[in-house]
Amino acid sequence: MKNPFKKFRIDSLFFRSFAIFIVAVLACIAWASYLISSNELAKTSSHYQQLLLDELNNEITTRLVTIEQISLSTSRDNELITFLRDRQDEYDRYRRSVSVERALANLTYSMPIIQGIDLYMERPLRGDANSYIQFRGLGDLAKQEWAEALDKNDFAWSREHEVPSFQGDVRVLSFARKIVEEDKYLGVLVVHVKAKEIEQLLAGHSGPVNRMMIDTLGQQTVKTGQVPEHAELSQWINVKSDQSGYVHIQGDRELGNSLLVYSKMRDSHWMLVEITSWSEITKGSFRLALVIGVIGVLAILLALLLTLYLSRQFTKPIKELVMAMRQYFVGGGGHAGSGGHPVELPDDYENEFGYLFAGYRKQMEQIEELYRSLQRRYEQQRKAEIEALQANINPHFLYNMLDQLNWMAIEAGQDELSRILELMGRMFRIGLSNGNSFITISEELEHIHCYLEIQQLRWQAGGEGEGELDYAIDAPLSVQEWFLPKLTLQPFVENAIVHGFNGRSRGKVWIQMEEQPDLLVITIEDNGAGLRQDVNRERKRRTGGYGVRNVRERIAGYFEGAYGVELTEREEGGTRVVITLPKLLEPPVPLLGEPIEPGPAA
Repeated sequence: MKNPFKKFRIDSLFFRSFAIFIVAVLACIAWASYLISSNELAKTSSHYQQLLLDELNNEITTRLVTIEQISLSTSRDNELITFLRDRQDEYDRYRRSVSVERALANLTYSMPIIQGIDLYMERPLRGDANSYIQFRGLGDLAKQEWAEALDKNDFAWSREHEVPSFQGDVRVLSFARKIVEEDKYLGVLVVHVKAKEIEQLLAGHSGPVNRMMIDTLGQQTVKTGQVPEHAELSQWINVKSDQSGYVHIQGDRELGNSLLVYSKMRDSHWMLVEITSWSEITKGSFRLALVIGVIGVLAILLALLLTLYLSRQFTKPIKELVMAMRQYFVGGGGHAGSGGHPVELPDDYENEFGYLFAGYRKQMEQIEELYRSLQRRYEQQRKAEIEALQANINPHFLYNMLDQLNWMAIEAGQDELSRILELMGRMFRIGLSNGNSFITISEELEHIHCYLEIQQLRWQAGGEGEGELDYAIDAPLSVQEWFLPKLTLQPFVENAIVHGFNGRSRGKVWIQMEEQPDLLVITIEDNGAGLRQDVNRERKRRTGGYGVRNVRERIAGYFEGAYGVELTEREEGGTRVVITLPKLLEPPVPLLGEPIEPGPAA
């Protein structure tokens, strides 16, 4: 990502960054105030809700414990136990059933919270279907939802469910207790408690609330308002705990963002849970954050106006400098001979802008001087180019003279001299190569062929005691279209003949080219005197080594990396030269500022 300080205008960047900073600070303040106040409100709300739930839990527990005690005393009544023993005749059973039904009915009428009572027994007697007291068979126990819990305990509470009555189906909570006499199972007494009465106690007088009551088995017995199933709450609270508390639930799908307060009395079988939406609790915090936001917006507007004024004061001199630079460089500038006019900058600034303006003026003066210097150098370069083109006439004239001498030698019958002049002309043409620094390997090999043939003619003419010079060149056709610096091989071949074969009548030169990945390796070997003799002889002559040094310097100047020349002694005698060059499929483009050799004149 590009640095904005390098992309946007300074006044806009200064204004926007300051505005964003103020907005960020205001948002942090509003958010912090919202979090702190909402947490405090949540603590306060949870404290008072827990006190209220403790009071409601105590009242509901008292009512339900009363039902349990009444159920216990009724299950131990002698008349009820005598009736359930089933040792009487039918008349006795009927008479006792009427007495038991009357006693249970009186109990139901005396406590408005009781909806009715069911007595499960063997061989139940038929009664009024609309009566609050019902005799049922023990076989019907398995159909009741509290039957499984009753198998493991002497009593059990059921969840909220409906029972039929002459007024229609009524929602109730049922308390079932086994009736046992001398370890003999006689039946089950079930007391139905009106769920509506428990709901009214659970709702209290605080308006619409979301509350629920859970027993120790984790069953949701009664609820009021919109509450989820207990399975959804099990991850937040432990119903078997004897402690009360609260928890802030976030991100839950059904509960949403809400506050969960639960109350559990010591030695109680019930837990009350109240769920309050977090938005209801934090209404005050939101209003506080909103007020802070409005005040902050007004402060931002004032701060932005001040920022706009300051940014303009800061950027005004910069804009003047930018306009001066734009007019100078785009509109022609004020340099000599351009026809433009320099831009006047204010000189009443004594701060950093004053130093900036002074530096700009000085820089413009230096640019003017540099421009005049470049004009002078341009004129000098033009003169040098004309002189270089004129100088190219001399090599072209020499090439024509060699051609004339060749014809004269042919007319005089000097065939060997004619051949030498012809070979020299070809070498001279390749050496010029239209002013190019790089030639193809095939052209370089042609140059070496010409040179070696001239040396063979010289040896055969008796210059070296009528000796024999032999050579072998191994260059694959695939590399002959590559490029290399011209006259790279000739200095090493010349060293082998002039120094390595000095005083000898025989000699051989091997040239081998090998293609490697991204490399061209050229090996030149001879069976001459070797490096030590060459070095001693060069020290005496004080003329050797220039051609080799020239090739080294040109390779170092053209290329970077592991390229160059390596000279070693051959084990069987002579010298080995290894030249390493890059693989060039086309001549390299000259770098900017590299002098371009002028081509030969026509």
